[in-house]
Amino acid sequence: MKFFKLSFKFIKIFLVIIIIGLVCCYMYVKFSPKLTIDSANNIMLYDNNNKVFFKGSHSKEWVSLDDISDNLINATVYTEDKNFYKHFGFDFLRIGKALVTNISRGHNSQGASTITQQYAKNLFLDFDKTWKRKWDEMWYTMRIEANYSKKEILEGYLNTINYGHGKYGIEAASKFYFGKSAKDLTMAEATLLSGIPKSPTNYSPINNFDASKERQLLVLKQLVNNELITDAEKDKIYQEEITILGKENKEALTSINYYQDAVMAELKTIDKIPNNYSDVKGLKIYTNFNYDIQKSLENNIKETFPEDSELETSSVVLNPNTGGVMALVGGRDYNKSTYNRAISSERQVGSTMKPYLYYAALENGFTSSSAFISEKTTFPMGNADPYAPKNYNDKYGNKAISMATAIAYSDNIYAVKTHMFLGSDALINVAKRVGITKTLESVPSLPLGTNEISIMEMASGYAAFANLGYKVKSHLIEKVVDGNGNVLYEANKNKELVLNPSLVYILNNMLTATYDPLYIDYNYPTGISLSAKLKHTYGLKSGTTSGDNWNIGFNRNVLCAVWVGYDNNKELSTSDYKYAQNIWFKTVEDYQKDVPSDEGWYVKPKNVVGVLVEPISGKPAKDTDKNKKLMYFLKGTEPSEADPTFDEKSQPVAN
Repeated sequence: MKFFKLSFKFIKIFLVIIIIGLVCCYMYVKFSPKLTIDSANNIMLYDNNNKVFFKGSHSKEWVSLDDISDNLINATVYTEDKNFYKHFGFDFLRIGKALVTNISRGHNSQGASTITQQYAKNLFLDFDKTWKRKWDEMWYTMRIEANYSKKEILEGYLNTINYGHGKYGIEAASKFYFGKSAKDLTMAEATLLSGIPKSPTNYSPINNFDASKERQLLVLKQLVNNELITDAEKDKIYQEEITILGKENKEALTSINYYQDAVMAELKTIDKIPNNYSDVKGLKIYTNFNYDIQKSLENNIKETFPEDSELETSSVVLNPNTGGVMALVGGRDYNKSTYNRAISSERQVGSTMKPYLYYAALENGFTSSSAFISEKTTFPMGNADPYAPKNYNDKYGNKAISMATAIAYSDNIYAVKTHMFLGSDALINVAKRVGITKTLESVPSLPLGTNEISIMEMASGYAAFANLGYKVKSHLIEKVVDGNGNVLYEANKNKELVLNPSLVYILNNMLTATYDPLYIDYNYPTGISLSAKLKHTYGLKSGTTSGDNWNIGFNRNVLCAVWVGYDNNKELSTSDYKYAQNIWFKTVEDYQKDVPSDEGWYVKPKNVVGVLVEPISGKPAKDTDKNKKLMYFLKGTEPSEADPTFDEKSQPVAN
């Protein structure tokens, strides 16, 4: 009891101090220059053709308060801030009640933000939970209240609030959910809509209809408590059947919201961009967004997955010469899940890790023909338990195979032997050079992709293969300009050469073996089903774990990375492994539909020679060989009759 008395005394003193301070601040802001809000958070996103594809708070969907249903206005005010017309930005009774409730419960379970505070946060600030952000929110709240009428504040709030599914503002939300203007909303529709902003993902009637109805009931009870409707009317409204459309117009792409979210996330990482957009009169953000490739990617995803599947996906399409992200998808359906797996998720990358290893091998004297024996192998690990990796489907050649064959089959034994022969630092060094920032474990399984890495980082890393050795960073934003025309930021155009272009050329040609019929022997190349489907040449590598499937492929024009898996890490079924590959090949071929089939691949460097070999063994081809393949080598390292290939028997594997 003594504790509660002291708590109440503390709260009273605290509130008195706050009130005195706020009165002084209010007098100060009242006579300060008027805060400009008509351009605050006025953000426009431009695509790669400098056309606007997204407008922030001030768009054509802005409607005056007179054109918004009174049902919606009342439902919002009496749910979010019933004393809105009485306070000057802060509801001290609610603040006090919230403090008491939170202290008694021992955790923050109740908030006390007013509509003006929420509007200030939406207009000017990010959502970081810092004391500075809290102070800024309070300061902007007072400035808004001191300079604008309640009608102007409420109108601005309703036109900028997040109603879920990428819909900001009541007019856009009303048309999206119900196919009508905000002025025509019924009480049932209005009370359902007004409940969404509390938690747009959780209370979306599309994502979770039951939760949205529970929230609607709370809104209706508030209206009863404030005598706007009767209890009987509440029950009737609650039982009224509502049709949720949740549809865009025919040209709209739902996946574009993932790209927009990724742009805003990247914007927050740029130090030159102020948190208070009112100081710069809004922002114009120029991006690498390509509508056609985004549309292709979204359509390919929709057409590939069964509707009832819980599988998820993320995908990135970028220009490998600049790192500019042209298209991005963070999930199968933004309306069902706004979680952006393309920028927020890390997954085991499987065998897509191997090209970093094989480049390191080429750098250390290996060639396309270098051979290790593919057989069941147990590696002694000193004092640790022995390591016994397995090939997919437990298939082994029980003979020496070339590096190109190991890539075609994604042979794990060959990869681990190479990794242990070179030492783990070799792979890690190459990965770091091309832009992988994730800390990689120095373990024997490293080349098999047991580490979790984001798809954006993997795309950046593979870009160094696609552009013949230059490190680029995947990015969405090219330039940011403020409302005054000042350039606040431009992406760094400098490229650093981190790999040997001739060795990359050799590696890229080996990565075409993944769908080459000449490599059919005791096993099949991992992408053999694409052999007749691809009209252009690509370097391609898949990656497979129990819960992840990747396909990353490229040529000099385009790079596309696709991940497929379950959010809960559920194991993939055999049929699940085809989806990433299908999305990948359809997307890259769509992008290059107007590009001649003989364009897009690389010109052979002068210090590289081509030699006809028997592809499985990598030895120089004989007249009697059934298959012959032109493989590439640095001059002086090509196999010959006298010195056909690297010989594992004379080169013991290091432990």
